Amino acid sequence: MTAVIFGSTTGNTEAAAGLIAKAAGEADVFSISGCSAEKLNRYDTLIFGTSTWGIGDLQDDWEENLSILSDVDFSGKTVAIFGLGDQEGYPDSFVDGMTPLKAAVEEAGGTVKGAWPTEGYEFDSSTAVEGDRFIGLALDEDNQSDLTESRIKDWLADL
Repeated sequence: MTAVIFGSTTGNTEAAAGLIAKAAGEADVFSISGCSAEKLNRYDTLIFGTSTWGIGDLQDDWEENLSILSDVDFSGKTVAIFGLGDQEGYPDSFVDGMTPLKAAVEEAGGTVKGAWPTEGYEFDSSTAVEGDRFIGLALDEDNQSDLTESRIKDWLADL
Protein backbone atom coordinates (compact mmCIF):
# COMPACT_ATOMS: atom_id res chain seq x y z
CA MET A 1 0.00 0.00 0.00
CA THR A 2 1.10 3.52 -0.83
CA ALA A 3 0.55 6.74 1.11
CA VAL A 4 1.24 10.27 -0.06
CA ILE A 5 1.75 12.44 3.01
CA PHE A 6 1.95 16.21 2.64
CA GLY A 7 2.35 19.41 4.56
CA SER A 8 0.60 22.30 2.82
CA THR A 9 -0.01 25.93 3.66
CA THR A 10 -1.49 27.37 0.46
CA GLY A 11 -2.86 24.14 -1.00
CA ASN A 12 -0.29 23.67 -3.78
CA THR A 13 1.49 20.77 -2.07
CA GLU A 14 -1.83 19.14 -1.22
CA ALA A 15 -2.91 19.44 -4.88
CA ALA A 16 0.40 17.94 -6.04
CA ALA A 17 -0.05 15.08 -3.53
CA GLY A 18 -3.44 14.38 -5.07
CA LEU A 19 -1.96 14.31 -8.57
CA ILE A 20 0.79 11.93 -7.42
CA ALA A 21 -1.71 9.62 -5.72
CA LYS A 22 -3.92 9.58 -8.82
CA ALA A 23 -0.95 8.85 -11.10
CA ALA A 24 0.30 6.13 -8.73
CA GLY A 25 -3.01 4.30 -8.84
CA GLU A 26 -4.18 3.14 -5.45
CA ALA A 27 -2.75 5.48 -2.83
CA ASP A 28 -4.02 7.12 0.32
CA VAL A 29 -3.43 10.86 0.66
CA PHE A 30 -3.33 12.71 3.97
CA SER A 31 -1.68 15.58 5.81
CA ILE A 32 1.19 15.04 8.24
CA SER A 33 -0.82 17.11 10.74
CA GLY A 34 -2.39 14.77 13.24
CA CYS A 35 -0.58 11.79 11.76
CA SER A 36 1.22 9.12 13.79
CA ALA A 37 4.12 6.75 13.28
CA GLU A 38 1.65 3.90 13.78
CA LYS A 39 -0.35 5.08 10.78
CA LEU A 40 2.77 5.45 8.61
CA ASN A 41 3.94 1.97 9.59
CA ARG A 42 0.90 0.48 7.80
CA TYR A 43 2.29 1.41 4.37
CA ASP A 44 4.95 -0.20 2.18
CA THR A 45 5.56 2.97 0.16
CA LEU A 46 5.69 6.44 1.68
CA ILE A 47 5.84 9.55 -0.49
CA PHE A 48 6.44 12.70 1.54
CA GLY A 49 5.69 16.14 0.12
CA THR A 50 6.58 19.59 1.38
CA SER A 51 6.91 23.13 0.22
CA THR A 52 9.76 25.44 1.13
CA TRP A 53 8.95 28.56 3.11
CA GLY A 54 10.88 31.75 3.75
CA ILE A 55 14.50 31.30 2.84
CA GLY A 56 14.77 27.51 2.76
CA ASP A 57 12.53 26.64 5.71
CA LEU A 58 10.52 23.46 6.09
CA GLN A 59 6.74 23.88 5.84
CA ASP A 60 5.08 24.41 9.26
CA ASP A 61 3.04 21.17 9.42
CA TRP A 62 6.21 19.17 8.79
CA GLU A 63 8.22 21.29 11.21
CA GLU A 64 5.70 20.52 13.96
CA ASN A 65 5.47 16.79 13.17
CA LEU A 66 8.92 15.83 11.86
CA SER A 67 9.74 13.93 15.05
CA ILE A 68 7.08 11.34 14.13
CA LEU A 69 9.50 9.93 11.56
CA SER A 70 11.93 8.82 14.28
CA ASP A 71 9.37 6.23 15.39
CA VAL A 72 8.62 4.83 11.92
CA ASP A 73 10.02 1.41 11.03
CA PHE A 74 11.45 2.10 7.58
CA SER A 75 12.72 -1.47 7.01
CA GLY A 76 11.60 -2.73 3.64
CA LYS A 77 9.75 0.49 2.82
CA THR A 78 10.13 2.53 -0.33
CA VAL A 79 10.43 6.20 0.60
CA ALA A 80 10.42 9.14 -1.81
CA ILE A 81 10.12 12.90 -1.43
CA PHE A 82 8.69 15.66 -3.55
CA GLY A 83 9.09 19.36 -2.91
CA LEU A 84 7.52 22.54 -4.16
CA GLY A 85 9.39 25.79 -4.54
CA ASP A 86 9.71 28.99 -6.53
CA GLN A 87 12.94 28.93 -8.52
CA GLU A 88 12.58 32.54 -9.70
CA GLY A 89 11.48 34.13 -6.43
CA TYR A 90 13.82 32.08 -4.22
CA PRO A 91 16.68 30.95 -6.50
CA ASP A 92 19.09 30.49 -3.55
CA SER A 93 16.88 28.07 -1.60
CA PHE A 94 14.82 26.29 -4.26
CA VAL A 95 13.05 23.23 -2.75
CA ASP A 96 15.34 23.26 0.32
CA GLY A 97 12.39 21.96 2.37
CA MET A 98 13.09 18.44 1.08
CA THR A 99 16.45 18.31 2.87
CA PRO A 100 15.23 17.97 6.49
CA LEU A 101 12.74 15.30 5.40
CA LYS A 102 15.50 13.22 3.84
CA ALA A 103 17.70 13.71 6.91
CA ALA A 104 14.89 12.59 9.25
CA VAL A 105 14.19 9.46 7.18
CA GLU A 106 17.89 8.55 7.09
CA GLU A 107 18.35 9.21 10.81
CA ALA A 108 15.51 6.75 11.43
CA GLY A 109 17.21 4.09 9.28
CA GLY A 110 15.35 4.64 6.02
CA THR A 111 16.61 5.21 2.50
CA VAL A 112 15.16 7.80 0.15
CA LYS A 113 14.72 6.93 -3.53
CA GLY A 114 13.56 9.03 -6.44
CA ALA A 115 16.40 11.45 -7.16
CA TRP A 116 15.41 13.81 -9.97
CA PRO A 117 17.56 15.67 -12.56
CA THR A 118 18.24 19.37 -12.11
CA GLU A 119 18.05 19.93 -15.86
CA GLY A 120 15.15 22.13 -16.93
CA TYR A 121 15.25 24.33 -13.83
CA GLU A 122 16.84 27.76 -13.39
CA PHE A 123 17.99 28.40 -9.82
CA ASP A 124 21.23 29.39 -8.13
CA SER A 125 21.50 26.89 -5.27
CA SER A 126 19.61 24.30 -3.28
CA THR A 127 20.48 22.14 -0.30
CA ALA A 128 18.25 19.52 -1.95
CA VAL A 129 20.80 18.91 -4.72
CA GLU A 130 23.31 16.07 -4.44
CA GLY A 131 25.67 15.89 -7.40
CA ASP A 132 23.55 16.91 -10.37
CA ARG A 133 20.21 15.64 -9.04
CA PHE A 134 17.58 16.76 -6.59
CA ILE A 135 17.02 14.35 -3.69
CA GLY A 136 13.39 14.06 -4.83
CA LEU A 137 10.95 15.43 -7.37
CA ALA A 138 11.15 19.24 -7.64
CA LEU A 139 7.95 21.02 -8.66
CA ASP A 140 7.47 24.73 -9.30
CA GLU A 141 3.80 25.65 -9.49
CA ASP A 142 4.66 29.36 -9.69
CA ASN A 143 6.76 29.18 -12.85
CA GLN A 144 6.45 25.71 -14.45
CA SER A 145 3.00 24.39 -13.55
CA ASP A 146 2.59 23.19 -17.14
CA LEU A 147 5.33 20.59 -16.48
CA THR A 148 3.95 19.22 -13.19
CA GLU A 149 1.87 16.32 -14.51
CA SER A 150 4.53 15.05 -16.93
CA ARG A 151 7.22 15.33 -14.25
CA ILE A 152 5.07 13.36 -11.81
CA LYS A 153 4.42 10.65 -14.40
CA ASP A 154 8.12 10.32 -15.27
CA TRP A 155 9.21 10.38 -11.62
CA LEU A 156 6.76 7.67 -10.59
CA ALA A 157 7.89 5.49 -13.51
CA ASP A 158 11.47 5.73 -12.16
CA LEU A 159 10.44 4.80 -8.60
